Amino acid sequence: MNQPIRVHKPVDMSQLVIKRTLDIICGKWRLYIIFQLSEKARRYGELRRMIPDVSEKVLVQELKALVELGVLQKTSFGEMPPRVEYGLTKKGQQVLPILSQLPTVGETFLDS
Repeated sequence: MNQPIRVHKPVDMSQLVIKRTLDIICGKWRLYIIFQLSEKARRYGELRRMIPDVSEKVLVQELKALVELGVLQKTSFGEMPPRVEYGLTKKGQQVLPILSQLPTVGETFLDS
């Protein structure tokens, strides 16, 4: 049996860029997390208190995903008890100007 011939389409760079952007900002909690880290690095417990509606499991998953995407950096300190802080990377800080514009969109739709 013959295999079908696969034709590779040329890569559309703009689509790859949009996909990567959506990987970073999509998810119910990711922008909340980025916003809470906009001023300074924070420990897990601080983030948990600042975003009380997120479950522990989801917060851990989202922090891990944002670290893997290069948006956040995780810093472990060799202390007892163990201390870990999350902060924005230089790349992660690129999201902040866009994040600051989101209230304008929300206000527009509140008036509806």
